[in-house]
Amino acid sequence: MRESKQITRGYFSIGVENISKPMNLGNLIRSAHAFGANSVFTINPHKRVTENKDKISKSDTSKSTYHLPYYEWDTIEDITLPKGCKIIGIEITEDAESLPNFVHPMQAMYILGPEKGSLSGKTLSMADHVIKIPTSFSLNVAIAGAIVMYDRIKTFGIKTK
Repeated sequence: MRESKQITRGYFSIGVENISKPMNLGNLIRSAHAFGANSVFTINPHKRVTENKDKISKSDTSKSTYHLPYYEWDTIEDITLPKGCKIIGIEITEDAESLPNFVHPMQAMYILGPEKGSLSGKTLSMADHVIKIPTSFSLNVAIAGAIVMYDRIKTFGIKTK
């Protein structure tokens, strides 16, 4: 398959709070690289993730961490956002906006919840928007991230060369 270079508008970062499975993080990082993310991150990752970087590499076959920054924070409060950047929580809540109706901000930080849980109350309270993917039940975290990133580039009409 021929690679194409994306023409981007704005910037975005994507990450997961309390992720516990290294392979899921590797898959998300690979997708983030493919969709043109500017960085990836974790907030309070489980010990299995921080101690098993080799498992992350197994599922990140594009070696994304050589191409985009990876940040690891203990809490949402540790993050310093660039001016104008909006926090977008991705979570199934009653008041979450449905992804097909969501207008993505030009500068965004997308935060997914963990595999077996939800975004923390603190993260939800700090989010500028909370969105959900209209499915019957929760998706794999890496798949959910890929869907949101695809929607972002589709919404902005980003073309490839």
